[in-house]
Amino acid sequence: MREALLKAAESILERDGPTGLTLRAAAREAGVSHAAPTHHFGDMSGLLSELAAVGFRRFGASLAEAAAAAPSPAGRLEAMGIAYVRFARRHPGLFLLMFRSERLDTARPALRDALMEAFQVLSGGVAQRLAEDPSRATAPLASIANIVRSWSMVHGFAMLLLDHRLDDILKALPGVDANELLHAMLDAKLPSPNKT
Repeated sequence: MREALLKAAESILERDGPTGLTLRAAAREAGVSHAAPTHHFGDMSGLLSELAAVGFRRFGASLAEAAAAAPSPAGRLEAMGIAYVRFARRHPGLFLLMFRSERLDTARPALRDALMEAFQVLSGGVAQRLAEDPSRATAPLASIANIVRSWSMVHGFAMLLLDHRLDDILKALPGVDANELLHAMLDAKLPSPNKT
């Protein structure tokens, strides 16, 4: 029943947006008692946090899958950037919940663990690109700066797409779509860790 409720909540979120998602709506969509979501998740924050955890696990898996299919560290990082934006475009409601919701309880173990796993996939891709050891417990400022730079670029691009802020720019580039623009951005070279 827990999985059915999460699936129902995701359907509502993608179809009706965050305002349409309530505990009762999730119960109705799943065809269960209106008390079932409270029993499984406690409150709305619990449901949203568990749904975000599902999203982060799926998101991390898509980044890892994209990286595994690429032949080189540079190719892996680009593949991960493309997978990042593709996930946002395919699951906009879930993506916005994962990254914009103030109603998430990051102290919940499922969400905390899923967040860390997804971040480790992303940071590992950047570290491999820079020929660093991703298992180091602490990283120098240059390494962290490169991770945040890469993350900011693809995350910002995804948010600009979802918010339709790139529509006019893309219209001004006849024959160029969002994917081509993203590829051009990802082709730019990351600076060497020694020069940051």
